Amino acid sequence: MSSTIIEKEVHLFLDSSSGVPFYRQVIQFVEHAILSGKMVPGDKLPTIRSLAIELKINPNTIAKAYGELELRGIVTTQVGSGTYVSARPSDSSRDELMRRIDDSVGRFVREMTALGLDRDHMIAIVRDYKEER
Repeated sequence: MSSTIIEKEVHLFLDSSSGVPFYRQVIQFVEHAILSGKMVPGDKLPTIRSLAIELKINPNTIAKAYGELELRGIVTTQVGSGTYVSARPSDSSRDELMRRIDDSVGRFVREMTALGLDRDHMIAIVRDYKEER
């Protein structure tokens, strides 16, 4: 697993064991950072080269991620200046986030139901959950 900082102390971690391609992880990270307010319109992303060096991956991987983010309208690239978070978040990125949330909740509910837990117990588990770090 490797990490880097995108401008405002926002850490990007790549998980080589997840099965998710690195370019897709970069896209998901940027989308999540924007939707969570950690990155705002006008924030500058690292250069393709600097991010590739930090993450120890091929620059083409970062270029592919940035290209897809630009096609979706999530970032804009200004030649000679850099890549920036777009002024207006994309509806498709919100839709994607909601789809991922729905998928995660669905998996959780199915797994807990298979273990014999009812909805009230599931809610209590989520409410009382403390992430260990």
